[in-house]
Amino acid sequence: MSITENSQQRPLEGLRVLDLTRALAGPYATLLLAGLGAEVIKLEDPVGGDLARENSPYVGRDGVVVERRHADDISISHLTRARGKHGISLNLKHPDAKAVFADLVKGCDIVVENFTSGTADRLGVGYAAAKEANPRVIYCSLSGFGANGSEGGKAMDVIIQALSGAMYTSGAPGEPPVRMGVPMADMLAPVFAVIGILAALEQRHRTGEGQHIDVSMLGALTSFVAIENWSAMAAAGMPSRTGLTVQRLSPFGVFECADGYIALVAVHDKLAAGLFRAMGQEALLQHPQFATRDARVANATELEARINAWSRQLPVAEVVAALEAQGVPVAPVRHPEDALVDPRVVARNETMPIAHPSYSSDIDLRTAGIPILFSGARTGFDPVLPVAIGEHNGDVYQRLTGYTPEQLQRLKQQGVI
Repeated sequence: MSITENSQQRPLEGLRVLDLTRALAGPYATLLLAGLGAEVIKLEDPVGGDLARENSPYVGRDGVVVERRHADDISISHLTRARGKHGISLNLKHPDAKAVFADLVKGCDIVVENFTSGTADRLGVGYAAAKEANPRVIYCSLSGFGANGSEGGKAMDVIIQALSGAMYTSGAPGEPPVRMGVPMADMLAPVFAVIGILAALEQRHRTGEGQHIDVSMLGALTSFVAIENWSAMAAAGMPSRTGLTVQRLSPFGVFECADGYIALVAVHDKLAAGLFRAMGQEALLQHPQFATRDARVANATELEARINAWSRQLPVAEVVAALEAQGVPVAPVRHPEDALVDPRVVARNETMPIAHPSYSSDIDLRTAGIPILFSGARTGFDPVLPVAIGEHNGDVYQRLTGYTPEQLQRLKQQGVI
């Protein structure tokens, strides 16, 4: 079977996840688990629910709107992050919630939470409580600074980008810091969380025991920043901020054209020669400033100015064609709307359409898929969505805990669910 042909089974089928998360980082981790086949039980507070439910824009009977106009308008953020999840409600601040939480954990393999450090323990739903209910449970904490960190506070993506140093890895010297448009901290930490969960499951196969996984957003993003040795570059006199290019690999980066921008890579001698031929400036191959890789790095500013002087006179399509003819890696810089409908990613379900369950839209709403293909399995989401808070209370509570309809009604009247 080829890698693009999928069987009916998904890799994590048979595993059940209790999802205590909200906002983006935690819900993206459980979204990945859901797309890989785990049954995800999304727990929300009975009043208000997930913060993402209030994120603009919304989609509904009037199409896509900035402000919610109707009760059944759904935040596109919620529509994206809650796919394939069964929604239940539980007021974790209610005194009786601890017992209900324990009953839920007994029927789950994995618990994921992304409260501020220490909050889960204060609520009585931390790892100690989960382990007491189910010693085999894999419990993952996703927080800004670590589950057991002495310094905490609320950690939003922009805060972590600032603290990690990531904002000063882009932009030119003297310019303000650059916030990455994609919420990298919110997206990167959950990928590490899923790696940790899968590793812990493998260890549980050997030991029969669960464990606590602790992933911090600051640690995840800073570890990526640290892949470059900033101290070494400073000691060598190399600028750390070079705007649209990476001068220690010159020529490498983004260059301007008459009608847009292109990205090119001509790091090695063979690629640099191809670039110079495309530019019609083969004499640069013999120029002492550009004849070797080290010389091109040492004279990166001058080389980049020459490339821009050439590319600015031509449209993107012509520059791309000229460089491709010489075997130089090159691509147009695309708008995200264009990138999301690239036939290659669409064919592999790496981006997917989403829609309001009751209303159609003239806009092609696309969102993240699961960018992994298996030769013996498929990925995808169960056809469920917690449109309303506690949408699946009856089904889930009865299946996982055995609560009767009368018990559920009593819990609802008491404000527990």
